[in-house]
Amino acid sequence: MSNEFRELLKRVGSGTHTSKSLSRAEAATATRMMLLQEATPAQIGAFAIAHRIKRPTPEELAGILDTFEELGSKLNIYLSHNHKPVVMGNPYDGRSRTVPVTIITALVLVAADIPVIMHGGDCMPTKYGIPLIEIWRELGVDFSGLDLAQAQKVYNQSCFGFLYLPQHFPAAHNFVPIREQIGKRPPFATAELAWCPVTADAHLAIGFVHPPTEERFRAAFQIRGTDNFTLVKGLEGSCDLSRSRTGIIAMGTSNNDFERLLLNPQDYDLNGVDISLESKDQVISLIKEVIKGNNSKLFPAAILNGGFYLWRFKAAATLEDGFELAEEILTTGVAQDKLNQLQNLSSGLDNLPLSINN
Repeated sequence: MSNEFRELLKRVGSGTHTSKSLSRAEAATATRMMLLQEATPAQIGAFAIAHRIKRPTPEELAGILDTFEELGSKLNIYLSHNHKPVVMGNPYDGRSRTVPVTIITALVLVAADIPVIMHGGDCMPTKYGIPLIEIWRELGVDFSGLDLAQAQKVYNQSCFGFLYLPQHFPAAHNFVPIREQIGKRPPFATAELAWCPVTADAHLAIGFVHPPTEERFRAAFQIRGTDNFTLVKGLEGSCDLSRSRTGIIAMGTSNNDFERLLLNPQDYDLNGVDISLESKDQVISLIKEVIKGNNSKLFPAAILNGGFYLWRFKAAATLEDGFELAEEILTTGVAQDKLNQLQNLSSGLDNLPLSINN
């Protein structure tokens, strides 16, 4: 048993009226002790559920992210692109209610020379939804077997990277059984959305569900000096904008503040019903149709999301231009070409150089 950790646990677990928040440094220490399992399983479980009930403060979130940055693997990003790399943070427990377009958005951005990095693990609690890694695998791109050097090679050639939790952040992956045992998302599940596993200055695109989460992220970013961010009240907490409601978006500015954007899909004739998730086969079939450029029922959602992010990351001057560019990238086969490239790269790593050729 760790006496040091017990003191931190007592601070956050003393109840509604007597619990106290941790400092940034203390939160970083507690996170390190949990991820490295220097604390006992009983202590870790107690801390996770107590911290969930208390809710993490921005200072505590900043400390958790400090330790994620210290212990997690990173891709080396060469600053030779016209655009900052974009790290897309989506809930690791996947999608279970609506069909995602996140991977389509990533392909559209990469096709427009905007580097994209995703991260996540396998099917996990508490939702047990379809994770990103599984969708990529079904599309013929298996990132799960790549070590960091191999993932780096793929990124260098394609401008796309995927950091797979078991391979590239095993300490966080080893925390998954505790998440399953406590039956609730711990604060780690919030913090991992903002994990930035790259060496360069990147733009964080993060989905959220509840407004207080957005507020905590903005305050934590201010503490950490992060001003390149886009926070989206997305489908199931993902980066995906909904077609059925006005998108609520917070966009970081250079003066360490933010701008609010309310994006109504109806204003651009892109409104409609968000497609319910029925099965993995349905999800993969719909995604493949869009990537092929076919105007299927998922196509408007891909245009809405691809166009917004193209505009947000300065590949398009206006939202309307972004929607037009997203449609062009999909219908002319450029997104399919990017997918083909990733398929070839992931299956031919032995002959792949480390040099950049994107």
